[in-house]
Amino acid sequence: MSSHKPSLTCALVVGLALAVGTGFALDPAPAMAKEKIKVLYHVDGKDLATATYAMALINKHIEAEGGPENIDVKLVVHGPALELFKADSVDPKLKAKLKSAMDKGASAEMCQVSMKLFGTPLEKLVAGFQPTEHPVAVKRIADLQQQGYIYIKP
Repeated sequence: MSSHKPSLTCALVVGLALAVGTGFALDPAPAMAKEKIKVLYHVDGKDLATATYAMALINKHIEAEGGPENIDVKLVVHGPALELFKADSVDPKLKAKLKSAMDKGASAEMCQVSMKLFGTPLEKLVAGFQPTEHPVAVKRIADLQQQGYIYIKP
């Protein structure tokens, strides 16, 4: 007769099965908080349909990620696209989609150099725009990519 004692092995197997079955985590490390996805949307063309589409994408992207608590969206606008965002002539649909995106947490930046070139100060743009952190938008875009922002150009 064997002197094998299966009770300890069985107890470990049963304990492990119970732990897994009840959802008890065997890993003592605390759960890590989910990091926000960082996304950069870039608009530089003067095509109204493309700019409006970009705003729609931003809104859908925020919703798809489950809300602003899960995504950090930066919109960088420069060049001829500045003309589309002048407060006194902005398309109502574009303005509404931009406002909706900003209401959901997206931040909008306008190129400082473009504002000078087009003679359009921040006050003459749709409300909510901030000047780019770097005067040159392409430098700002590169900096954001270096910080881990995913680049999207509709």
